[in-house]
Amino acid sequence: MKIDVDRFISDEDTTISRVIVDGQFLCFGLEDEYREEKVVGETRIPAGTYRVTLRTEGGFHERYAKRFSGMHRGMLHIREVPNFKFILIHCGNTDEHTAGCLLVGMQANTEPGNMSVISSTVAYKNFYPLVVDAAEQDDLSITFTDNDR
Repeated sequence: MKIDVDRFISDEDTTISRVIVDGQFLCFGLEDEYREEKVVGETRIPAGTYRVTLRTEGGFHERYAKRFSGMHRGMLHIREVPNFKFILIHCGNTDEHTAGCLLVGMQANTEPGNMSVISSTVAYKNFYPLVVDAAEQDDLSITFTDNDR
């Protein structure tokens, strides 16, 4: 199974993308801005393809196990990103919520200086069940493509 993240607009703080699962548009994504040199918690994931598995430890996992008790089996963990650790796919609306992770939302505000995603919880509830089995079986990849620069 494959997730494609098509980055189509960014500003000095935020990147907005289309999130596509096996060829079907599902939701929007939000990340931090592009930087040539990584700044911890302030830099988006480098373009490329990575494995996605489940992470079953840490604070996010504990919170999501309660918040999404009927469906949560672990955090979607983007693996082997150079110079990054514990990059997750989760809920949130602005670059202040991401710290290098990918946030999902049903709608996107692309106004420079005010970029955000909206209805993040709804998007997550739609997205997570579609990919969790593949992540659990280590059969899920994610490709980030820079079409915003």
